[in-house]
Amino acid sequence: MERINIVGIGCAGKTTLARALAARLGVPHVELDALFWGPRWTPVRDEVFRSRVRDALAPDAWVADGGYQVARDIIWSRTDTVIWLDYSLPVVIGRWARRTTERLRSREEFWPGTGNRETVANLFRNGLLLWILRQYRGKRRRMTARLAARPDLTVIHLRTPAEADAWLSSVP
Repeated sequence: MERINIVGIGCAGKTTLARALAARLGVPHVELDALFWGPRWTPVRDEVFRSRVRDALAPDAWVADGGYQVARDIIWSRTDTVIWLDYSLPVVIGRWARRTTERLRSREEFWPGTGNRETVANLFRNGLLLWILRQYRGKRRRMTARLAARPDLTVIHLRTPAEADAWLSSVP
């Protein structure tokens, strides 16, 4: 377990787990969202994103969080272990609500230099909550199929935050 990709629906806790696991293993943490989003919530061009991903995943060991289709071939060609945070929709929505409320209060920038912050306007026009609600079932179905098609990858399928905490505690 040297090159780990943590996947799951938005607000499942991928980045939080990735940071903790990377610190525990003493390896770099790669946040794919930070490579994907430019200023004013504008995605970078696919070729720029793919180049950034290639460069970020060049080292021998890392923990990356995110599952972008446009770069999955690069990510999974380097990955040896996939950790799937497959939480229930109520858990994900609860996490979304807590995270959004905190970021609205703090005005914390998502990724330094982008100016991307949570706003009330984002809640009502194609924001993350709407995306989660639209994608949840299909994303689970697609991930099940994708992982079944990759027997070369070690898959750790975590269904609750308590399972994830217990698993992380067991990592030396």
